[in-house]
Amino acid sequence: MKLFRHENRQNSERSKRLYAATELAYTIVDFTAAFSFLIGSILFFWQETETAAIWLFVIGSACFALKPTIRFGRELKLAAMGDESDLAERE
Repeated sequence: MKLFRHENRQNSERSKRLYAATELAYTIVDFTAAFSFLIGSILFFWQETETAAIWLFVIGSACFALKPTIRFGRELKLAAMGDESDLAERE
């Protein structure tokens, strides 16, 4: 089974649940990254909050690195789910 194919998401109820859960996780990470950068940017206006701002930028950057990891992990899992049905059909 190929990765990043829309039909992989619709193969079964289990694949639909996995897709929905990972989209929710992806959205939460996206919002976390956005708010980290927004709040971090605001905190750079005052020198006494500069360290907190830097940490928020690090957190936001980590979130942006996590986003493709979530999607790739989902696609690997969906592909593996498809292989299970392929094995059953071959037997």
